Amino acid sequence: MEIWPAIDLWGGKCVRLKQGDYRRETVFGEDPAAMARHWVELGAECLHLVDLDGARDGRPSNLASVRAIVQSVDVPCELGGGIRREQTIRELLELGLARLVIGTLAVRQPDWFRRMCREFPGSLVLGIDARDGRVATEGWLQTSEAGATDLARQFTGEPIAAVIYTDIASDGMMAGPNITAMAEMRSTVDLPVVASGGITTKEDITRLAAAGMAGCIIGRALYEGTLTLPDALAAAG
Repeated sequence: MEIWPAIDLWGGKCVRLKQGDYRRETVFGEDPAAMARHWVELGAECLHLVDLDGARDGRPSNLASVRAIVQSVDVPCELGGGIRREQTIRELLELGLARLVIGTLAVRQPDWFRRMCREFPGSLVLGIDARDGRVATEGWLQTSEAGATDLARQFTGEPIAAVIYTDIASDGMMAGPNITAMAEMRSTVDLPVVASGGITTKEDITRLAAAGMAGCIIGRALYEGTLTLPDALAAAG
């Protein structure tokens, strides 16, 4: 199971939010590229980047930081947040990102997302962020009526790289992941599912691996030191 350390970007800084709440942020670093190098030096083989400004505003806003990260490490990096135009997808992939996470437009314009998946096969990830099983969009500021597993089923057969499933209630709370929801998503789609939200201990990683997850994204637990990256990698391996 892959371990994706998270680097959340807001105003050019590395931060973490609690439950996606922009009013509950903690700054963990002024230099995101240095943070990326730190995780790679500790053994990270891939990195998960989030443009929080972009998710809220609907367009990428931390490109300088993203570019610096991609240029400073030699591991695959994925980015989510505000990716809502074909030209943006093209430009970000040309920047050197391995894959891009799209959530809001997959909900609002599923036909567009299907077309993009076919235009960029294997480069796009379906990002499903859910609150009480309902999909949240616009940087988690809005909750739709769409069910998380229903959304995933819409894209069966498309050349999607993976599904990242985030349980918002768990995110940043360090109270453990929603294993039940993750397992339900895994049984719904014939795609790699990456779990996100609440992963805090080695035991959490072991349980997610047993549930069939292809990977997990870890944020606050790594930054606050309750889980070390070497321990996380060992539990996943």
